[in-house]
Amino acid sequence: MPAASVDRKPEEAAASLLAWFIETGQFGMDECRLVLVPARRGSDALASIGWSAEAPLSLLCALLRSWEDRFGAQVVAVLGSELHVSVARPPVEGEHANLLALEHVLSTANNIVDDPPTPFPEYAMDLVGRTSWSFWWD
Repeated sequence: MPAASVDRKPEEAAASLLAWFIETGQFGMDECRLVLVPARRGSDALASIGWSAEAPLSLLCALLRSWEDRFGAQVVAVLGSELHVSVARPPVEGEHANLLALEHVLSTANNIVDDPPTPFPEYAMDLVGRTSWSFWWD
């Protein structure tokens, strides 16, 4: 994949997203707790804690592992059935964003497949340069 114009380290992207959540009060972060999870990679943390949402957990963990490698993605917050991910190296070309959007659809997240029913080309193009992804399941 082509490198983003600003190639940040994954931990920098995660810290930036978390700081933004706290500063803006997004997603009730003022009531969140820090949890350390014994996992080799952040993508394994959801399975380690037995996280339960309507998500296909094994598939989601595999997607997260791939996104970690390719995009420097890091799980930043899990709030009930919501998952928030920072992205250090987002896609910069439409072709790569289209493939990534298909992977987001595979996550079966309701905000992607049901609510709102965003046309696929618009959703994919919105991923170009985007440094955070959010998913939620009912």
